[in-house]
Parts: sequence; structure tokens; C-alpha cells
Amino acid sequence: MLEAVILGIVQGLTEFLPVSSTAHLILLPWFFNWNGAVDSLTFDIALHGGTLCALLLSFWKDWVELIVRKRKLFAFILAASVPGGVAGFLLNDIVESAIRSPVIISVMLIIVGLVMLLSEKAYKYKSMETMTFGNALFIGVAQAVAIIPGVSRSGITIAAGLFAGMEREASARFSFLLSTPIIAGAVLLHAAKVVRGAEYYDFSLYASGLVASFFTGLIAIHFMLRFLRKYPLNLFVFYRFALAVVIIARVWLRA
Repeated sequence: MLEAVILGIVQGLTEFLPVSSTAHLILLPWFFNWNGAVDSLTFDIALHGGTLCALLLSFWKDWVELIVRKRKLFAFILAASVPGGVAGFLLNDIVESAIRSPVIISVMLIIVGLVMLLSEKAYKYKSMETMTFGNALFIGVAQAVAIIPGVSRSGITIAAGLFAGMEREASARFSFLLSTPIIAGAVLLHAAKVVRGAEYYDFSLYASGLVASFFTGLIAIHFMLRFLRKYPLNLFVFYRFALAVVIIARVWLRA
């Protein structure tokens, strides 16, 4: 139960900070030899249910406005969700079994960190309302890449938004709105799996992690939006590099 709560807290914080929540959910059990339900993709997705609730609570007014007044932007978000949805549906089994590797994570932490640094040189202070369909699709394709652990959905989509010329806060807001359908789809997909095999799952374990990720997710969303009004992504890039070094050192020591 304690492991589940800790992972829930970590998920809530790292889902919206550009440091890869999936990487952290894989690395913590790997570092501390936690086994069982908490070291599985299904548990990770359950924690995403908490951050999905945090997203819906934080942005429900935005969704109402998108549906009622900004339907063009709403259509862009739906279209941009397609690449990530297709990637998640087709590659779910590969992600669950083949690429949950600390080595892959360390490489992606470095590569996407460099992309984030470069993106800081590109943005031109455009608002979300000036977005084109091409911009939205570009960010949507970037989100599809985030299926690889270590990439970070928020990191790669915020960077893509900056490359498209958007200001930081607008890029983060679009990133969070865009993540809502894809997280909802992943949660529903794995919820069906849990329901079919209900006797094999400890629901109290999942619930405790979900609640923890919900509350810390709320904090992380509002922190990130305020942070990006004033500061670049560099702090998170340096964290990514440092974490990659720690992972590589741990792999080398275990060899």
C-alpha cells in the first residue's frame, strides 16, 4: 500500500512536469526491487486515472468553452489525438513487455532533453487561438512518440508547441488538453482488462495510488502553468540529464 501511494504521488507530479511519468513509474520499482502489481503497466495506467481526474477538474471550463465557442480548436485537439491513440492501441503489448527498459529510458531522457533545449530557441509568443491544423497535427504526432518510456508526453508536446511558435504557457495548456483524450482512452482500455480479471487485482491498492496521483496532479498542473509564464524548460532538462546519468551508473554497477 505504501509503495502504491508513493508511486501515485510520483505519477501525479511527473505526468505534468516534462520528466516522463512512465519512466519514473518503471524506475522506482527497479531501483528499490518492488515487485508485484505496482510494477506493471496496468497499475501505471490506473495511476493515470487519477491524473485524468485532475485534468478534468482543472480544465472543465476550457472544455466547455471549446465545445461551445471554439469548435475549430476543439476539432484540432480531436484530430491531434488520433496519432497517439493509434500508437497506443497498436503498440500496447510492445510497450508492456519490450521497451520498459532503464537503458531505453536513459537514452530518451537525454534525446528529448536536447529537443526541449532547442525548442526554447524557436517559439514566437503565439497564442493557442492562432494554431493551425498543421501545428496541431505536428504536436499530435509528437505525442504519439511519448509512448516510449523516457520521452515524456508533456515534455515532447510542449517542445512541439514551442517549435510551432506558441508561447510557453499556451503550449503547456494545449499539451494538457491534448493529453486528456489519450489518457482517457488508455484508462478505459486497461479498465476493461481489470474488470475481466477482477479476481486477480487488489482494488484497494489501485484506489490508493489513484487518489494520491489525483491530488498531486492538481498541484503539478497549476505549478507548471505558473512556472512557464516566467521560466524556460532548462531546469527540467538538467534534471533529465542527471537522472539519465544515475540510471546509467546503476546499470553499470549491476553489470
